[in-house]
Amino acid sequence: MNLLHLSWKNIRHNPLSTLLSVVLFALGIGLVVFLFLVQKQLDDNFKKNLAGIDLVVGAKGSPLQLILSSMYHIDAPTGNIRLGEVRPYLNPEHPLIEAAIPLSMGDSYREYRMVGTTQDFIHLYDAGLAEGKIWQYNMEATVGANVAAELGLQLGDTFSSSHGFADDDHAAHDHTEFKVVGILAPTGAVIDQLILTTTQSFWLVHEHDATAEEEHHDHDHHDHHDHEHPQTMPPNLLDEPEEKEITSLLVKFKGRNFRTLNLPRNINEKTDMQAASPAIEINRLYSLMGTGEQVLRTLAVVIIFVSGLSIFISLFSSLRERQYELSLMRVMGAGRSKLFALIILEGILLAVLGYVIGLALGHFAMYIMASTMEAAYKYSFSAWEFLPVEWLLLAGALLIGFVAAVLPAIQAARMDVAETLQG
Repeated sequence: MNLLHLSWKNIRHNPLSTLLSVVLFALGIGLVVFLFLVQKQLDDNFKKNLAGIDLVVGAKGSPLQLILSSMYHIDAPTGNIRLGEVRPYLNPEHPLIEAAIPLSMGDSYREYRMVGTTQDFIHLYDAGLAEGKIWQYNMEATVGANVAAELGLQLGDTFSSSHGFADDDHAAHDHTEFKVVGILAPTGAVIDQLILTTTQSFWLVHEHDATAEEEHHDHDHHDHHDHEHPQTMPPNLLDEPEEKEITSLLVKFKGRNFRTLNLPRNINEKTDMQAASPAIEINRLYSLMGTGEQVLRTLAVVIIFVSGLSIFISLFSSLRERQYELSLMRVMGAGRSKLFALIILEGILLAVLGYVIGLALGHFAMYIMASTMEAAYKYSFSAWEFLPVEWLLLAGALLIGFVAAVLPAIQAARMDVAETLQG
């Protein structure tokens, strides 16, 4: 009978202690794998969506909220800002600013967010068209790859947006319709989750709301289609009235110098707006998340250590029961090294079993988390991405199995055969 078969038979001989050791080990490994997966994918998503933006300018409030709503589209905006206030930054002749991209937010269609912006927005993410064209006229929409796939939108389809980010029929702007003119190719970035249109379309929809409300008071009923707005080419935002509002401005600098460093402070101190740096706010968010992650990681290490101890105790206690059997093996010709190898193999088998189950647990937990997070944030997370660190975990598991089995293995090898058989 070969050593592997014999080791497996011995492990199965003591199912309760084996189960305890394996479950503990699997929980520790599973938790570590899950944490690495979450960290890697959040990191990827955050980095991918930084899109080279140096500054976000918006209404006063929480800077982190401004970044999350304007760049990651996973929070409510901090409010609106007047066009007159940001006009200097929109000027193409600005000495410090290479690009300033306006965003108007606050509406959605079936929980997918709508963004009123300029065509420069798609260049931030190097997005290309899968079909159709980029929005150009008012009430035209170009939709991200995920939006088109999830909602089944096709070129030529029309839809009405809703106020807010919930799928609420009562909040629908049902007297104005957007027409899908383009579908973007997948990028893996946040743009896949967005519906893009002109800034002026946002204003038109809300002006229509006001007009419809007034007419509703003047007449008992009115024909919705009277308010269809003809497709028109919107003017440059620099030519629009100062009192018009947008939500925020994404700013890219031409270079970095002391003047660009001072710009955020000037905006924060001397205007009614705030300027936030995406890199700084995301690092702050990481440090907030890092504390909880550190606690979980420490917990995982403790569980793995306890499970290693459990493997050691399991092997040590089973030795007493098996002394007679092991002595017989010696009498039948098995050397000390064979007994040593047998016990080591048992320790390693337990660790490998725990590792494989732990790996499956970690990825399964990510699978459950991914579907929940995708539903909440419309971001894509993958449970079946295998990381290089998982090979390191396997090496660690083998080492723990080996170390836990060393003392019992030495004891088995040194056992006095004559004394055991006489006893």
